[in-house]
Amino acid sequence: MKATASSTDGDGGTPSVKDVSLPDYAAEAPGMSGFHGDINELYLHEQADRHLPALLTDLGERKLYDATAQCNRCGYCETSCPTYMLTGRETISARGRNQFVRMLVEGRARNPADAEEAFSTCLLCGACTSACYAKVPTPDIVLEGRRAQDGYGDNFFARAAINTLLNAPAVFGFWLKLAYLVKKTGLPRLATKMGLYDFLGMPGISEAEGSVNHVPLRFASEVLGKDPDLAPGDKKAVNWVYFAPCGPNYLFTEVALATVRVLKRCAGEGVLAENICCGLMAHNYGRLEAAREFARRNILRYEELKERFGEFPLIADCSSCAAFMKSYEQLFTADPDWRPRAKAFAAAVRDILEFIPPEKAGHADKAALAKAGRVTYHDSCRACHGQGIRKEPRAVLHKLAGGSFVEMPESDWCCGGAGAFAFTEPELSNKVLDRKLGNIASVQAGTVIVGGTSCLVQINAGLRKAYPSARAVHYSVFLDEVAGK
Repeated sequence: MKATASSTDGDGGTPSVKDVSLPDYAAEAPGMSGFHGDINELYLHEQADRHLPALLTDLGERKLYDATAQCNRCGYCETSCPTYMLTGRETISARGRNQFVRMLVEGRARNPADAEEAFSTCLLCGACTSACYAKVPTPDIVLEGRRAQDGYGDNFFARAAINTLLNAPAVFGFWLKLAYLVKKTGLPRLATKMGLYDFLGMPGISEAEGSVNHVPLRFASEVLGKDPDLAPGDKKAVNWVYFAPCGPNYLFTEVALATVRVLKRCAGEGVLAENICCGLMAHNYGRLEAAREFARRNILRYEELKERFGEFPLIADCSSCAAFMKSYEQLFTADPDWRPRAKAFAAAVRDILEFIPPEKAGHADKAALAKAGRVTYHDSCRACHGQGIRKEPRAVLHKLAGGSFVEMPESDWCCGGAGAFAFTEPELSNKVLDRKLGNIASVQAGTVIVGGTSCLVQINAGLRKAYPSARAVHYSVFLDEVAGK
């Protein structure tokens, strides 16, 4: 399909692309051979399986170029973009990234090194989309830019993890437990002190290992699978089905167990989805076909449960995973068979942050509340920007904590975790985190409530170093601790 758009430079006073200080290159450069401007997409047709055929935006279904062209370069996103606010660099701002993709499609920018930095430094937080009047989907646009880069998604470890999670989850669990056992020996800390990871060119492993203090040797699915209350039995209907995201299942098992206890207490009978990974990692790391297969299998499981129990909400307790599952339809815009099924699945997904109404939350135990100290709330990016969840958890926290609850300045400022961002871009991630830690300290919080497991890792790692009297806890854990008795 021929590109229908052309340069809008000089369109009645609208700043040109050059006015926002983005580079313009005339010569073709190796490394990004998929970029070409004669069609309305970033990639050759034989590379289509690595890309989304369309994006679902607030203004409707759009091809990539058309989604990018919704940005009129007004600049409202600049003050919400953490990387721009910390560096002042246009090329790593939301507006800059959108214009970079537009210039690459048009063939007016072809330097792969500059494009790689612009895309890799994006947190995918979505703060820019929240600030944008047109709701330009910058995170999705950035991911499309990443997928067009040569070699993106071909990292051995990411590929192995995704393939094993998809095709042999038991094997994935075995290797993960083996890694946890090695961690418990203290050898990874010794390797860090010796500089072994830096020598191997993998400093991110050191960052990742040091960010987590405790690791489980029994996964949440193994524990919950033995709970007779969660067995389907002769149940004719259920009030909820618990979807165990990878973070709560494999790492923060206390989150999954607390979520189920809260659901039982506040919402009655439910069952386990017995799901696999939602596919977010595959989606974000360049393996869309694998992401679609994760989605298909979860959709099939949802349909089986729906046939047996009728309608029910599908509850997830990691905001990143919940937000992604709510976007499943976007994976199947070119598939008329799976698209409506993905849309129906997405409509059933609920984040635990939005599910429990204040009147069902119970009453706080005074001793537990006193132990928590001053309580504040961190808006996980994929909750507030990805799902629009802001009021619901605050209503519950206000009821339970009362005068002990305080609002944090810039509560929706990203913590810098952003999945693997803290390990791939540690310097920039730490700068983002420092601002979050300063805001936590400014309200003298003892407990920081979060909804994303990546936030749990990142904020607690920062607090241990800079503010050890405070702790970050998941929303479900706090509800279980304070109102679970």
